[in-house]
Amino acid sequence: MTNKTDLVERLAEKHSLSKAEAGRVLETLLDTIVASVKKGDAVTIPGFGSFKLHARAARNGVNPSTGAKIKIAAAKLPKFTPGATFKAAVDAKAAARKAAKAPAAKPAKAAKPTKAAAKPVKAAAKPAAKPAKKAAAKKK
Repeated sequence: MTNKTDLVERLAEKHSLSKAEAGRVLETLLDTIVASVKKGDAVTIPGFGSFKLHARAARNGVNPSTGAKIKIAAAKLPKFTPGATFKAAVDAKAAARKAAKAPAAKPAKAAKPTKAAAKPVKAAAKPAAKPAKKAAAKKK
């Protein structure tokens, strides 16, 4: 398990910094992310992920011990969404499955006819059907 102290030590070793300097760099990074998300701004780090504010609506719930219905208040929460590079680094097999599915899905979407192409065909068929009904009514 890696904690904040481990991160500070790693930064200090990798970039030839003192542990105090590395700690200040890490604190600055974390404070900047927290302040931006608190204001409602999203923080995106390409390849790693994005941090943003998520507003959860008020909802009804159930107390599991008593079964009584309760109201759960609305809340604002931070949300982290991992980037594609991060996901691929954690689970290479899932990234390979997703890459294998992507080319197969694209041609299927292109084969569907558009609504604009279907409308002229329907419009042409309707006027031809009406005179046939009138002709049948005249014969009676």
